[in-house]
Amino acid sequence: MTRTHDYSAEVRWTGNRGTGTSGYRDYDRANEVRADGKPTIAGSSDPAFRGDRARWNPEELLVAALAQCHMLWFLHLAAVAGVVVTGYVDRPLGTMLEEDDGGGQFTRVVLRPEVTVADPSMRERSQELHEGAAARCYVARSVNFPVLHEPTVHVHID
Repeated sequence: MTRTHDYSAEVRWTGNRGTGTSGYRDYDRANEVRADGKPTIAGSSDPAFRGDRARWNPEELLVAALAQCHMLWFLHLAAVAGVVVTGYVDRPLGTMLEEDDGGGQFTRVVLRPEVTVADPSMRERSQELHEGAAARCYVARSVNFPVLHEPTVHVHID
């Protein structure tokens, strides 16, 4: 059985300094990402494109979405497999190629999850579960560049 899920958000430009886009340097790239009942995300463009480094840019949000999707699938699969995860952190790295005309695309994202499991006997199975998570992540399955995985597993020590 297949199902359809719809997602909506509002992205509002807040960077009008009073003259709109009258010139390339005359407006801020500030924006807000909103959805009903959720905290607002302060957005901008990458600082390389005149953005505000203190705000999230679309490229960071894409990399974070890939890591978050993988993590959520991994945790689900671990729970089903009886692998007790006590800690999880990922520090993903996305690589984007900018073309001479200003366009570009991501060439890859490397997820680097560090997982802590409750018992040494769970280490090997934990490594295997990353393949299942990668195969199921909706976001990773929707992009046209490789999403690689370099997981490490630690055992929880009291």
